[in-house]
Amino acid sequence: MLSESGSSIGIGGVIWMIILFAGVLFWAFHPRNRNRYRKDIENPYRDDDPPS
Repeated sequence: MLSESGSSIGIGGVIWMIILFAGVLFWAFHPRNRNRYRKDIENPYRDDDPPS
């Protein structure tokens, strides 16, 4: 059932989503994961020479 404000999530759901989002950010930017994805960042088709 919807509350008067029209939101069905509630404050507990909002807090849970914020905690979950913070956990994903921590995991994504953790130094251990930088080396894991460094190979994926490098693009073999990237041309370092500026166009003439």
